[in-house]
Amino acid sequence: MHAYIFPGQGSQFSGMGKELYESSATARQIFETANAIIGFKITDLMFAGTEEELKKTNVTQPAIFIHSCAVIESIRDSFNPDMVAGHSLGEFSALVANGSLSFEDGLRLVIERANAMQYACELQPSTMAAILALDDKVVEDICAGIDGVVVCANYNCPGQLVISGSIESVKEACEKCTAAGAKRALLLPVGGAFHSPLMEPARVRLADAINNTNFKAPLCPVYQNVDAQPYTNPEQIKQNLIAQLTAPVRWTQTVQNMLAKGAITFTEAGPGKVLQGLVKKIHKEAIIATAV
Repeated sequence: MHAYIFPGQGSQFSGMGKELYESSATARQIFETANAIIGFKITDLMFAGTEEELKKTNVTQPAIFIHSCAVIESIRDSFNPDMVAGHSLGEFSALVANGSLSFEDGLRLVIERANAMQYACELQPSTMAAILALDDKVVEDICAGIDGVVVCANYNCPGQLVISGSIESVKEACEKCTAAGAKRALLLPVGGAFHSPLMEPARVRLADAINNTNFKAPLCPVYQNVDAQPYTNPEQIKQNLIAQLTAPVRWTQTVQNMLAKGAITFTEAGPGKVLQGLVKKIHKEAIIATAV
């Protein structure tokens, strides 16, 4: 069985999508539609922007989403997935790919999501950190024992967990994880505590937008971040998408569940190869590929 997977924030790079824009008329249409909806030529930033320009949340999230959707449109005639999943932001790309969302509605939601997250980041100084080579349960217990906001945010692969919360609480958790034997506890260059309770203002704001958007029955199940389970019911998909902002990304569990349902090949659609690397760490026998 064939799974398509879609990357999230952090996969962006200068030049992303340029070759696709030049080689595929259907992809080019996606890029131009995006420029019209956003109101400025985001393609200029994607194709030639600096690393700093591309790191801004209100640019990064739409850029990655647009790239992933353009990839799928360029292969739409041969696109026949048995299941899809996306990492954080990538869940929106997955929902466009499997027909739950139109590209236009998906882009509007991604723009709203980026703005809402930026707003939440500005309300309280917060951050994230990568914890390497420490058992998930140990990290969870350390976070639970800290008097402040810090939670496990991304279960990326065995031995790679990201924590999220207030700056002081995350720093304290890093010190305790290091003392407990973590190979590394590294603060990440992000502007906020994504997938933590500190994203509640963003969740509330995004909920209105999602509830007012039309979702259709998908072509195939989407494995959603909040619980790593497959869904086809549009109402359930919407509620899980809303919950995603304050809940952890259970990527390890998602890939394991897809494997259990028969997934053999995992094709990444979008910039970079981050998810291919994670899939191989979760299951080294998995066959991985890039969509274009």
